Parts: sequence; C-alpha cells; structure tokens
Amino acid sequence: MNETHHFHENSDHSEHQHKHTHTQTKAVVNRLSRAIGHLETVKKMVENGQDCSEVLIQLAAVRAALTNTGKLILKDHLDHCIVDAVSENDPEALEQFKKAIDQFIK
Repeated sequence: MNETHHFHENSDHSEHQHKHTHTQTKAVVNRLSRAIGHLETVKKMVENGQDCSEVLIQLAAVRAALTNTGKLILKDHLDHCIVDAVSENDPEALEQFKKAIDQFIK
C-alpha cells in the first residue's frame, strides 16, 4: 500500500494535512499513461489530416478513458481516505471531497 501525505490549500490559503492511503495508484498511473499515448496518437491524426470523424471518435475514447480513471481515483479515495476522515471526524476532508466531486462531474 502506498502512503503519502498531501497538503491541501483551503480557500483561506491555510494549509491542512491529510493522510492519504491509496491501493490503486499503479492502476491509475497505468491508465493515465495509456490515455497520454492515445492522445498523442490523436494529435498525430490531426497533424496528418486524417478524417475528422475518426479523430472525434478517438478523442471520445480518450475522454472516456480519463473519466474512467477519475472514477477509479474517486472510489479509491472514498474507500480509504474518506473512511479515515469520517473515523477521525475530519469535516474539512469531507468538504474537499465534495468539491472535488463537483469539479469532476462538471
């Protein structure tokens, strides 16, 4: 299990520390690497003047891959960090999680 400490900046610019324990870090990094490679391929398609319909289809695939990666991050964060925040009565971590969900779902 990877354990890291993250500093989150609040709207009042003070720092708050949370302990984050994630089990899906390697899977997330792998998914992001694949999405980056796929997006590079889409960029080359555009540069080479490939059919716009095919570019859009591939771009949609990249977007779906990113969305699924985000879901994995949210689930991992919920299963570990947010469970810890609830047990430690850390309402700020819960509020930050709500904000992250709002940003992700836009």
